[in-house]
Amino acid sequence: MNQSAMDLPAKLLLNLAPWRTAPIWHVAFSGGLDSTVLLHLLAQLAHTHSLPRLTAIHVHHGLQSVADAWPPHCQAVCDALGVPLRVIHVQVKAGASLERAAREARYAAFAQSLGSNEVLFTAQHRDDQAETLLFRLLRGAGVRGLSAMPPQRALGQGQLLRPLLDVSRAELAAYAREHGLCWIDDPSNQDQQFSRNYLRQEIFPALLQRWPQAVATMARSAAHVQEAQGLLDELALMDLQTARAACAFDWLGLPSLEMAAFIGLSPARQRNALSHWLAPMTRLPDSDHWAGWESLRDAAPGRHPRWRLADGELQRAGGRLWWLAGAWLREPVGDLGWADPRQALALPDNGCLALTGTAPDGRLRVRYRQGGEVMAVVGRGHRDLKRLLNERGVPGFARGRLPLLYRGGELLAVGGVPGLDGAADGPWQLRWQPPA
Repeated sequence: MNQSAMDLPAKLLLNLAPWRTAPIWHVAFSGGLDSTVLLHLLAQLAHTHSLPRLTAIHVHHGLQSVADAWPPHCQAVCDALGVPLRVIHVQVKAGASLERAAREARYAAFAQSLGSNEVLFTAQHRDDQAETLLFRLLRGAGVRGLSAMPPQRALGQGQLLRPLLDVSRAELAAYAREHGLCWIDDPSNQDQQFSRNYLRQEIFPALLQRWPQAVATMARSAAHVQEAQGLLDELALMDLQTARAACAFDWLGLPSLEMAAFIGLSPARQRNALSHWLAPMTRLPDSDHWAGWESLRDAAPGRHPRWRLADGELQRAGGRLWWLAGAWLREPVGDLGWADPRQALALPDNGCLALTGTAPDGRLRVRYRQGGEVMAVVGRGHRDLKRLLNERGVPGFARGRLPLLYRGGELLAVGGVPGLDGAADGPWQLRWQPPA
């Protein structure tokens, strides 16, 4: 038997040592060479070692007619190995990059499949890592992008692991031959309109002819960049520590940072800290689009700048940066009757409303600000609502979302705003749960 193939199980077992207490191990199983070898390795190791329960997940994109034959093939392989298989059908959204859309749909399916502390293994290897590094280098990626694929990262409620990043494609092929494995050859892998296929078929053969160790050295470079990114992440955490100070509007449930904490930092450290903070929430902008941050940061006092990103936007209000996404970017609409205040009222695109205590008499309705509202305040008479919100420093982006409780033409309360959410020492209070 090939010595490299013999060493592969021991190498894999060593890489998996920290994860042997996980409740379940899942394998992302496409049926291709790489994932077939990984699944076979784990199934064989399970015969001789005490390992977590093993399952396989096949994501069916339906992008090619031949793909309909892949789930039955994967089922046959899993049956032979005694591994349960789950097939998940996904819809790939149309967009500029079919590769990216398919990848996003696939990982979204994986994330939804993982329970608490469960682990998903994917079969990317050293050659994939080198290709990723070169691909991102050609796109002008920064340090985060050039660190290529991390060995592990959070995914859903669990963890994604890539235990084969120190294994070459040749080692996997040798193992497959030694064990007589059968796998799927995806015809799209030959289509050079996809950039990665072009790199794999045209560029890397030429590189390897001149520099035979190119794949190994490029993968090593990616590891060095990952270490550098780790140091940048540590610096970002230090810079964000003060900026994450609590504020009076944490009840909105929105990520926010104190603006003043960034003023003393260099522009590079500002970008580094913001990138770290934004990374879990949105795809990050390339270097050409960071001008949006500078415009937001440098806008004159009293302005309400915003920086639109791929999955939401940053706004500046009350001396803080606020991240808004999802329902927060859709204006709530409606004039809703509240027939039974004993029951919570769902607000379209705006969370829900509840009334505690003894509800006020009369027919109640919930509306939103139109301008010019006046409210009776104990000890102060009638006051303009705009002034009352200014006094409390309510961020501008939240004001149009505040649920206003009316009885006829009388404004009784403003949901979520202390002092305006019910009569002082009164028998009831209006509680607003903002959208998540």
